[in-house]
Amino acid sequence: MFWWIWLIIAIIAVIVVLLIYYYNKIVVLSNRIDNAFSQIDVQLKKRSDLIPNLVATVKGYAKHEKGIFENLANARAAMVGAKSLDAKFKASDAISSALKSIFAIAENYPVLKANENFAQLQQELSDIESKIAYTRQFFNDSILVYNNTVTLFPGMLFAKLFGKAQKDYLQITQTERQNVKVEF
Repeated sequence: MFWWIWLIIAIIAVIVVLLIYYYNKIVVLSNRIDNAFSQIDVQLKKRSDLIPNLVATVKGYAKHEKGIFENLANARAAMVGAKSLDAKFKASDAISSALKSIFAIAENYPVLKANENFAQLQQELSDIESKIAYTRQFFNDSILVYNNTVTLFPGMLFAKLFGKAQKDYLQITQTERQNVKVEF
């Protein structure tokens, strides 16, 4: 009869250890997702901070392209003021579109294209775009690990117990899915 007591104590101990393990694992994975989102935010902020310098460089050469500069300024303001994830990415897409227009203008102005400041800003923006792509990938990888933990057995039992559910991946917009048109 005495061994039943030890068996019950052992089962309770295993359950407590599993509760602690899965709680900590879910918290760590959730924190990793928050960190990945924060890293995306940092890169978007860096890109947003470079835009006034790029605009100032280009404005001197293309004064009649006022609408493009206004679009870029509006997109940057939307990025700075965005509070939600969706709003940040919509603003980011608008900035990407406006930057494409700025770089298209540069093609029409060989002197601007050869300008050292413009070339440096263009390289910095290219580097930041690469970092944004990497951090988005890391964010989605973090979501994958988290979602696997909260949907696979036995993690799903503990996730339900802790009130945790799957999280959404970052999605690219429909315009980003379109083929790039290259003209020679």
